[in-house]
This record gives sequence, C-alpha cells and structure tokens, in this order.
Amino acid sequence: MAFAFPHVHDWLSGMGMLDGKVAVVTGAAQGIGLEIARRFLSEGAAVVLADVNAEAAEKSAAELSSGGGRAIGVRCDVTSEEEVNALTQRAVDEFGSLDVMVNNAGITRDATMRKMPLEDFRAVLDVHVVGAWLGTKAAAAIMREQKSGAIINMSSMSGKYGNVGQTNYSSAKAAMIGLTKSSAKELAYLGIRVNAIQPGLIRTAMTEAMPQKAWDEKMTEIPMGRAGEPAEVAKVALFLASDLSSYVTGGVIEVGGGRGM
Repeated sequence: MAFAFPHVHDWLSGMGMLDGKVAVVTGAAQGIGLEIARRFLSEGAAVVLADVNAEAAEKSAAELSSGGGRAIGVRCDVTSEEEVNALTQRAVDEFGSLDVMVNNAGITRDATMRKMPLEDFRAVLDVHVVGAWLGTKAAAAIMREQKSGAIINMSSMSGKYGNVGQTNYSSAKAAMIGLTKSSAKELAYLGIRVNAIQPGLIRTAMTEAMPQKAWDEKMTEIPMGRAGEPAEVAKVALFLASDLSSYVTGGVIEVGGGRGM
C-alpha cells in the first residue's frame, strides 16, 4: 500500500540551507565572490556584497535583489580597519546579525621577482592577508556574542604549489592557510568555525585574461581536463557556511579538479 504526503516535498523544497542567516562577502561585485553571494541568497540568506568598487557592488546587489532576495552593496577597502568594522556593523544594522563572513577580496600584481616593485608585493599581501585578518577579527567580535558563526577565507592552490611571476600572490594565499588554522583554534570554543577554500583554475575574467600558452599549460595539470566554474566554488562555500559542516573547522578544501594529486 502506497502513502502519499503531498505537502512534504513542498515544505522541503521551500527550505533554504541558510534561511535566516546574514552573510558578508568581500570582493563580491564579480567573479567568485558574486557567485557565492548569489548562491547564499538562493539558500535564504540576506547578503551584504562588499567591494572597493561601490558602483559595481551596488549594481550586483540590485541584480540579485531583483529576484526577491535581500542584498545590499557596500563599498569597502578591506585593508582599512575602519571600513571593515563599518562593513560588519552595517550587516548587523541592516539585517540584525552576522552569521557568515567570506573573506574573498583579492588582487593580482604579477611580475617575476626581479621585476616586481616592493609596493606591488606589499599591496597583494595587504589585500589578501591583512584584509582576511581584519575581516576575521571584525566578524568574530560580533559572532562571539551569539556563540556561533562561520568564517571562510578564499585561499588558492597557488599558495600550495606556487606560480612563476606570483611570489606576492602565492605568498599571500599560503599565509591565509596559517591565518585560517590559527584563528580556527582561537575561536572554536566560541562556536565560531573558520575554514578555507583553495580554488584551482576557475573560469573568471582574471583567468581568461591569461595568455593562451599559460592557460594550456595549466590545463595539462588538471586530471578532470577542464577549468572550474565560479558556481562550483560557491557550492563549497555554501557547505562551509551551512550546518552541513557543523563539525568542520580549520579545514582547507581544494576545488581544483584533481590538480596536484
């Protein structure tokens, strides 16, 4: 004898994995950050899209909100402690809490070490490492009061294997792993989880600007035989932001199609 439960599927399908949560995503005006914001929004979160380009952040937030979600765009230079603190407070003022912080903002200033100016080395470390440290610090100050939260740092497989012409970028992305693990140990007793994602070759405007020869060389290192998509990184961010990863902290997840195995 078969039993039908007509309302169960509707109830399940209407639930989002981040219902009632508030997330901040830095570097969210485009690329991976935008896809993470889009995925979080689709799973019920209210999202603050932060970017140094205020106009682009506001435009992306408006696009996402047009589908009915709650999203705002905010200008933020992640190397400024004042602006990062204001960003996390804006999330609380606008939506009532801060449950997920994604430190995704990043820049590149590629050159061989011989040709790289010191200011380009420092600029990349400031945005990636100092930016993630400030974001973690500011978010944790709010999350500790509610005894819960998830912080996600966007590292890169460049930080594991290194890239010619990227002593600054590779150094920064490696440093973010140390930051992730140390802050995870400091914050675990407060119910705050800190994890990192290491994307490999992901199809974004930045990677598609690579010379064809460099792109082809990267492809030979990937067993799955293709570049990843920003949405595939966003799925992993969703896992780390949600209760599916409730016992995961200090972790580093590679999203690289098997590169480096």
